[in-house]
Order: sequence, then structure tokens, then C-alpha cells
Amino acid sequence: MDARNQSAVAEFILLGFNSLRRWQAFLFFTFFLLAYVLTVTANTTIIATVWKDNRLHTPMYFFLSNFSFMEIWYTTVTVPKMLSSFMVERTTISVSGCIIQFYVFFCLGTTECMFLGVMAYDRYIAICYPLRYSTLMNKKVCTQLAVGSWVSGFIGHLPLTISTTQFFFCGPNKINHFFCDLAPVLSLSCTDTSVSEMIFFTFAWVIILCSFLLTMVSYCYIIYTICRMPFTIGRQRAFYTCASHLIVVIIFYSTVTFMYVRPTVRYTFQADKVVSVFYCVVTPLLNLVIYNLRNKELKEALRRVLCSRRRLNWKKVGLIDWDS
Repeated sequence: MDARNQSAVAEFILLGFNSLRRWQAFLFFTFFLLAYVLTVTANTTIIATVWKDNRLHTPMYFFLSNFSFMEIWYTTVTVPKMLSSFMVERTTISVSGCIIQFYVFFCLGTTECMFLGVMAYDRYIAICYPLRYSTLMNKKVCTQLAVGSWVSGFIGHLPLTISTTQFFFCGPNKINHFFCDLAPVLSLSCTDTSVSEMIFFTFAWVIILCSFLLTMVSYCYIIYTICRMPFTIGRQRAFYTCASHLIVVIIFYSTVTFMYVRPTVRYTFQADKVVSVFYCVVTPLLNLVIYNLRNKELKEALRRVLCSRRRLNWKKVGLIDWDS
């Protein structure tokens, strides 16, 4: 029977983690809620601190603030829907809403890959060419790199999204995931999705491989330069920082490679949901801790901003003299 002659699906049902027992679901809900609140709050604070403190108006913190802004929306596009699945028996999403969700999610995921490469390149220039850093990473170059990362992320997935809007879904309508990931969505289509699968597979290979190579090559040069440093203490600190950055990079790229760089996106595993938690929830937390909260300069800037704010409030209520 022609798929067009069957009833069209109006909405999908997200199964989420429906196999968990009640107490397990409560623990998962608590962890994901705390992780989401911490990610959004801390990243918002970081953006505000970089914007307020003139000492942080440098290329590194410009990219970090862009990265923090991206992380806020990267988690927001999936985690709230996942949290709702723990609270209600049936979590639904419209077909158009589902397509929009996975489009925004993959756009932000691509943007994250680009920014990881850009930030690694920025550190490579800063460590390997410190005397030329201000020239090579001037305001124009930084703006072009940031805009290029955002634009490439959101334009690159347009062909796949446009082709997905032409698919016909006639049932079943249950997605065995906590968000509209590409593989479970395509598996529900009653039309041929082989072309879309090939487009996505090729695009994923190009983006993941190129950004990963740029990141790793940058860190290889950084490590080589560090090894030539004359001071042991400076070398140890630099190695410690690079090692923590590489841990985040390896976790992120290993999970997205497992999920999306496979011979066919139609073949999925039950464990995909667990792997997805790593790059949807865990990796943003690691990025937050390693790239930002461990940064002494950023923490000092946050203290300055908070002290300045507190001092201003005291002046307003007359607790201190305006001329003191």
C-alpha cells in the first residue's frame, strides 16, 4: 500500500528512560535537573563576567563566552524535554517540533565541534607564537572565526532538514529516545531515507574528522612547545591544563563518533540513550569545569565583578560613603 494513502502521524511519543524503576527515575531526574541548572546558571554568569570585566576582553575569553552561550542552548534543546519524561507518563512532541529539535541540536553540535577546534587553534597561536599573538588573533580574525563557526553549524544541516520535512510518517510513532535524534526519527519514516542517511553520514564524517584533526594537531604543537620550556613548574602546569582539555575533547568526539559516524544511521543500539547522556549532559558539565571554573583569571574577574556590585549596592543604601 502506498504510504501516502495511510494515516499521517501528527505527533511522536518520546519513550525516554521508561524502563527505570520509580526510585531510579527520581535519582536520574535529580541529577539531570541539577546538571542543567548548574550548566545554564554558570555559563550565564561566565558570559556576564566576560562582558563586564574589561581585562577579559581578549580572544580566549571571547571564544569562551561564545562557547558558553552555545552550551546553554545545546543543553536546553534536549534536557527540559528529558526532564518532563520523568514527570509524566507520556511525553509527546509534534512532527514539526521534532524536526526543529533535531535540526537545532545538530546545528549546535556542529558549532561545538567548530569552537573546540577554534579554541585549540587560539591556544596554539598563544603558546607557539606569543609575540605575534595580538597580530594573528586580532579582533577581525576572532570575529570571522566565531561567525564562521555559528554560520557553518546552522547552514550545514539545512539540506538534511529540508529533505526530512518531505518524509511521510504513517506509524508507529514511538521514539525510543529522550529527544528527537536522527536515527530513531528516520526509522519511523514510511518513505525511503537512504539519500538523507548518506547526506548525514558524509556531513558527519567531514565535520567531525576535520574539527577533530584541527584540535589534535593544535594540541600536538602545543605539547611539543611545552616540552621545550626551560622551567619545570611552567611545563607541569601547561601539561595539566592540556591534559584536562584533551580529556573533554576525547570524551566528546568518542561519543559523537560512536553515535553518528556509523555505516548506517538506521542501525541503533539500546545503549544509544546512555551514550547520548554523555554529550548532552556530562560533556557540557566537564566543559564548564575544565574550560571555565578551573580558570584562575576568570574566577578573579568574577570576584571583582561581585565585589564591585556589592560595593555599588552598599553605596545606594548609604552603608558606605560615596567618596570613600
